[in-house]
Amino acid sequence: MNEAIKFQEYVQQNITKVGDDRELQALSQSWVVCASKIKYVHNLTWLGRPILQVPQDIYAVQEIIWNVRPDLIIETGVAHGGSLMMSASMLAMLDYCDAVTAGTSLDPKASARKVIGIDIDIRAHNRSAIEAHPMSHMITLLQGSSVSNEVVSQVNAIASQYKKVMVFLDSNHTHEHVLAELEAYAPMVSLDSYCIVFDTGVEDLPDTDCADRPWGKGNNPKTAVWEYLKHCKATGDNAAQFAIDKQIEHKLAITGSPDGFLKRVQ
Repeated sequence: MNEAIKFQEYVQQNITKVGDDRELQALSQSWVVCASKIKYVHNLTWLGRPILQVPQDIYAVQEIIWNVRPDLIIETGVAHGGSLMMSASMLAMLDYCDAVTAGTSLDPKASARKVIGIDIDIRAHNRSAIEAHPMSHMITLLQGSSVSNEVVSQVNAIASQYKKVMVFLDSNHTHEHVLAELEAYAPMVSLDSYCIVFDTGVEDLPDTDCADRPWGKGNNPKTAVWEYLKHCKATGDNAAQFAIDKQIEHKLAITGSPDGFLKRVQ
């Protein structure tokens, strides 16, 4: 057995141990609750733009993008644009590596890979900062409700031109809205790619943490994921089928998106 395989097996054993360690999971959840109270994720940036994500989830996303190598990433929820910058920079890195492997020259602005950012309200100062950013040539901004027929149709038309599609859902966190997003965008995800539903951890926070929000325990992205997966299973063989990738959660130990890493398996 070569050393690389030996290390992979060692890491897999570690991941399994994390998944089985109830004490560690309890400590991790305590950290998430405390961090949520002080809005910890507002402290972070990616290439100069606030990203508003738990650092471990950011790390998971870059691993997933590297492994899947998507051509198109669809994101609902733009905010300050940090997540768009992460996706765009990762796709640019894939372009660079492809060019090195093929021994060809690279024209960054000719990339076929793209990121779509959708938000019902892209504020002027955020839009101007995103459009002025060096990664803007890889980003298309769409303003409108992510679940409106017009926006979904527009995105579906774009997605149909790509072979490997990935989706990130991070806009309105109510059960109804996230479920509608899953129904609209999850079928666009390619086989073996991912639909990542962020902030599913709302279900596990104290009720008081979301008192000023329209979502909370029993009404959040995680409950929408559960209902969507139940619907997929009941629909039958011809429907898109997803499975929660618990390996990612166990690898991270800390996540704001438990049950939110959905891999398309059919």
